[in-house]
Amino acid sequence: MPQPSLFPTEPTSPDAAWVTAHCDGGARGNPGPAGYGAVLTDAAGDTLAELSVFLGHRTNNFAEYSGLLGVLRYALDHGHKNLRVVSDSELMVKQIQGLYKVKSPDLLPLWQQARQLIAQLEAFQISHALRHKNKAADQLANQAMDRGLLP
Repeated sequence: MPQPSLFPTEPTSPDAAWVTAHCDGGARGNPGPAGYGAVLTDAAGDTLAELSVFLGHRTNNFAEYSGLLGVLRYALDHGHKNLRVVSDSELMVKQIQGLYKVKSPDLLPLWQQARQLIAQLEAFQISHALRHKNKAADQLANQAMDRGLLP
């Protein structure tokens, strides 16, 4: 039996526009130089934003959560209330969906922040995709990590 969603998954207005965010995070060395990347598109598929942020010396999971937090903040700051997120982090996706518990004390505050931001949206969906379906976000995450390696 499927578990009920912890957040609204459909907009209250039938003509409400969805924004889709593909996000990815990574760390070289895990922990190591970390960053996240994201591409946000509107309902027509047009790019709204590309995010690429260096995070310092962090873990891969920290970077994945940072990418989610980055797209949530972008959506809320720009008035987008219906957000679909695609990530290649199965752990993060299942933790946000409530299917996995957050056991890491380092990730728990990030999970809590994400849940608080999600609660401010009208509708939210998150899904897992294999890395090859998240190439643009992966490329932006790698660019962020590369910037952190520069002297």
